Amino acid sequence: MGAFFAFDLGQWLTLDGLKSGQAQFEAWRAASPLLAAGGFFLAYVLVTALSLPGAAIMTLAGGALFGLLYGTLLASFASSIGATLAFLTSRFLLRTSVQRRFGDRLKAVNDGMARDGAFYLFTLRLVPVFPFFIINLVMGLTPIKTSTFYWVSQLGMLAGTLVYVNAGTQLAQLQSLSDIASPGLVISLALLGIFPLLARGLLRVLQRRRVYAKWVRPARFDRNLVVIGAGAAGLVTAYIAATVKAKVTLIEAHKMGGDCLNYGCVPSKALIKSAKIAHSMRHAQDYGLESTTPHVQFRQVMARIHDIIRAIEPHDSVERYTNLGVEVLQGHATLVDPWHVDVRFDNGETRRMATRAVVIATGARPFVPPLPDIDDVDYVTSDTLWEKFAERDEAPRRLVVLGGGPIGCELAQSFARLGSEVTQVEMASRIMAREDEEVSALAQQVLERDGVEVLTGHKAVRCEREGEHKFIVVECAGEERRIAFDELLVAVGRTARLTGYGLEQLGIPTERTVITNDYLETLYPNILAAGDVAGPYQFTHTAAHQAWYAAVNALFGELKRSKVDYSTIPWTTFIDPEVARVGLNEQEANEQGIHYEVTRYDLDDLDRAIADGAVQGFVKVLTVPGKDRILGVTIVAERAGELLAEMSLAMRHGLGLGKILGTIHTYPTMAEANKYVAGAWRRAHAPTRVLGWLERYHTWRRG
Repeated sequence: MGAFFAFDLGQWLTLDGLKSGQAQFEAWRAASPLLAAGGFFLAYVLVTALSLPGAAIMTLAGGALFGLLYGTLLASFASSIGATLAFLTSRFLLRTSVQRRFGDRLKAVNDGMARDGAFYLFTLRLVPVFPFFIINLVMGLTPIKTSTFYWVSQLGMLAGTLVYVNAGTQLAQLQSLSDIASPGLVISLALLGIFPLLARGLLRVLQRRRVYAKWVRPARFDRNLVVIGAGAAGLVTAYIAATVKAKVTLIEAHKMGGDCLNYGCVPSKALIKSAKIAHSMRHAQDYGLESTTPHVQFRQVMARIHDIIRAIEPHDSVERYTNLGVEVLQGHATLVDPWHVDVRFDNGETRRMATRAVVIATGARPFVPPLPDIDDVDYVTSDTLWEKFAERDEAPRRLVVLGGGPIGCELAQSFARLGSEVTQVEMASRIMAREDEEVSALAQQVLERDGVEVLTGHKAVRCEREGEHKFIVVECAGEERRIAFDELLVAVGRTARLTGYGLEQLGIPTERTVITNDYLETLYPNILAAGDVAGPYQFTHTAAHQAWYAAVNALFGELKRSKVDYSTIPWTTFIDPEVARVGLNEQEANEQGIHYEVTRYDLDDLDRAIADGAVQGFVKVLTVPGKDRILGVTIVAERAGELLAEMSLAMRHGLGLGKILGTIHTYPTMAEANKYVAGAWRRAHAPTRVLGWLERYHTWRRG
């Protein structure tokens, strides 16, 4: 490339240079046709591979020297091979550094290229307003396959190559390149370039027609949207639809508010609060007060939980949503076809509705493993314990918690603090296995400190009952152990509610969840799914997040669809201290081969944590090596879920640790931990050379 510019070789790759040397080139071709063709081919490859100006002139030369057919053949293959070499050069020299630095911003581009790269490239190749050498270099930064790049380039550039080679056969008549690339030709090729996108849209229409072929579409619809399920996802979906003045019906077969209000988030957090108060009473001496053993009025604890549920119920009530403009029906919904929903009421009556779109938000239920004789021991789940335990005067004396995930850990610690003898059984080698090992170890430590016997690496084998005595048999390292209990709490995960809603009859694919695309659409684009039934996360806040996309895509998808953004999903396990996380942790980063740096700040150095006696925990931030861009954050602390919000905001809007460090935080607060971890990152990346010069400067200033 240096020689090209140093020796002004570009003069030969101009229209005047081509005309002045045409006679000499033709003489050379006549004397040595194969050598001339080979030399031309290699020169063309070199010009294109090095991204030198003059590819258009080389194409004209192909037509002038070798005619339309032979010239097109040479120019087409030479340009494609050269473009691929430029593509590979960009890929090997630049892609790693560019992706490392801008990977989060390029994620959407990478995903789009992995899925539709051939379409994009073909369109660009057909439109001559985009310089081909830039396309070559930029494509090298994306994940498109080299073979795909080559054959699409070969095919996509063929139309333009033909135009320029044909013009080269009439070289004497050309006064400038604008004679070739006339506005009419550019517009024609641009329209040709749009063809792949039009073809893609047409293909989507044909696919939709094929999917709907066996169904009779109604001539008119009763409503714009039917939402099945009134949990977090269903409520938010219906709320948004009503806000934009769509006619929407919300159908719930059981309780408004779904699992979160009635069985999950709300009652469990109320239980955790009562358990925390009991724990504080036992450890009052740590704060200069007299410790006492609390008399746990378990019936009152459960009554308080139900009072809290009743206090929050109006937020999710039939009356509220009716006032918002939502038609609320309490019954069981079944899909009859893509546009009709039957509702069966408790009195046996049924009603059929015609709707343009449906959102399935049926949630999930606790998974109960098929242990032999488990039904004989009268187990409870995170759904059923609130009703079953409501009339108890005391907490279960001996409680076995089956499962070491977030739900199992939260309930195990709470019941232990309320006086139960708790044994927690987890088949994996550690509890909370999705967290880093140090987090799992800390969680086990605090559970055991509160009296929970944690059995990791133990597999439940069977349940047994002898009269009123109940047992669970677990196995570890080939040896069985028999554990007596009064109550067995099964908390090994939740499974989506998929049956009984007509999905099977419509052929909507399901696995562990309803299968949807990036827009939450099922096999039928007008039937969408959101919340636990759709996955991949089973959080109330994620269900609400998905609900926005489900509502917008269901109501306006024919005009504009939006892909769900899962880039910054936070979650918290509400043990004491809480474990909160957003983005990657070390375990996930290592599994995905993502390079990272770790910055950690321990709470035993934080003034507010010391004052509160809450020094157990830390803030750990993963960043791009050498950069302050946040890849993920794990916080273990009291109120870690609240502390995480600042980090989630920073990640969502691309704010680095430097911005957090520059934000004033109230003193003394736990939130200062976020600022101090940012300060720790800054100290680790201090410009030592500059500081050395500053030291010399200050020494000089002192004389």
